[in-house]
Amino acid sequence: MENIELKRFWEQVKEELIGVLPENVHPWIYPLEASGFDKGVLTVVTGQMMGRDLLRRKHSAQMNEVLKKITSDSNARFVIIYDENAARTLKKETEKIQKKASEKDLKEQAMENLSNMQSASNLNLKYKFENFVVGENSKFAYATSMAVAKQPAQKYNPLFIYGNSGLGKTHLMQAIGHYTIFNNPKLRVKYTKTEDYINDYISNSRKTNNTVENMSKFNKKYTNIDIILIDDIQFIESKIKTMDNLQYTFDSLYNKGKQIVITSDRLPKDIPTLTAALCSRFEMGLMVELTPPDSETRFEIIKKLAVEADVVHEDEALKYIARHFKNNVRELEGAFTKVCAYAEITEEPLTLELAKNVLKCKEEVEPIDFEKIAMVTASYYDVDINDITGTARGQKVSMARHISIYLCREITNQSFVSIAEFYDKKHTTIMFAYEKIKKELNTNREISTALREIKMALKVL
Repeated sequence: MENIELKRFWEQVKEELIGVLPENVHPWIYPLEASGFDKGVLTVVTGQMMGRDLLRRKHSAQMNEVLKKITSDSNARFVIIYDENAARTLKKETEKIQKKASEKDLKEQAMENLSNMQSASNLNLKYKFENFVVGENSKFAYATSMAVAKQPAQKYNPLFIYGNSGLGKTHLMQAIGHYTIFNNPKLRVKYTKTEDYINDYISNSRKTNNTVENMSKFNKKYTNIDIILIDDIQFIESKIKTMDNLQYTFDSLYNKGKQIVITSDRLPKDIPTLTAALCSRFEMGLMVELTPPDSETRFEIIKKLAVEADVVHEDEALKYIARHFKNNVRELEGAFTKVCAYAEITEEPLTLELAKNVLKCKEEVEPIDFEKIAMVTASYYDVDINDITGTARGQKVSMARHISIYLCREITNQSFVSIAEFYDKKHTTIMFAYEKIKKELNTNREISTALREIKMALKVL
């Protein structure tokens, strides 16, 4: 009997056997392979020695009856042989299946953890690293957040991410949580908004029945974890008792080698009434800043949104939106959503003309960059711009340099790192110059006058 014919014949016999034999025997039948059929004898091989013995001992009569019926040969019978090659093949296949099952179990566990985390902590599934558009304004914050996600408590602890509202602080923070849940599901992650932490603390501290036990449960809730993500820490100002408890939470986690990630709209030292103890703890790790994205990054953000939403669009329309909505990503996404909604309702493609009609943005004058600020400042102080951006010293040059640095930060809202690159200085030097002018502008009439007149020349007053 040819191989193809033998295979078809065996499939017919096997189907009949499955219909006759008990279900608990089926797992021994499926792996059987026919190796020959001659003079009414069907030889099958198996890699399961136990299966061979069981079928021979308990079911050979039933199997032979099936074969006799199909072949119409009263002498037809089975011969079941154990084959070591088949056993090795079966072992490899079993190991492969077990590996896949193990991987599937881990994935399912991660998904279950993620689902539980979402329910408990309000994590937003769209806030993942792969959904974050990285630009010059955010590449350092992105890199450090990814490093924390990959190696919690190993490099930057605590990680303090600060910047104005709507720039992606919460996105990066929650991305750390999602990355951990997917890639290291054994670690316990907790995301909490500062307002929720405050309300939770107040609720437990004011309960009249067994307050000690309630507070003990509260503290365990926030310390029996591996990574804590605390959003918008600036809202804790003036909450003295809550700050004391947060210090306990911080110390407990830090001393156990757990990762702490915090976001804020400003630096710790700029949060009024924040205790010196908490301020020093927040500053002991790494502080990274998020600033407004540049036009190119804003375009990439809404381009990604358009592709994900499968919106028919003109790139010029997206560039128009990116050019006019620059304060933060949330405002940018809102403008894009508004235009998309109008396009959907009117069943029109998202064109430049449509975007202009819907948003009615005023055309802006040429944007002010670092170089323009430095040039106008140099002209005001009657010094060379190369002296300001170079290494020249002298009281007048130093003042012009400090004033221009302060204005670069205030007018463009770009990061100290970006400003440092333009001036070819360390970002700590740039921060020092900025803070110096900021501290003196209200008491030094010469500085306040210079700032006012330079801003007028730049047409930002």
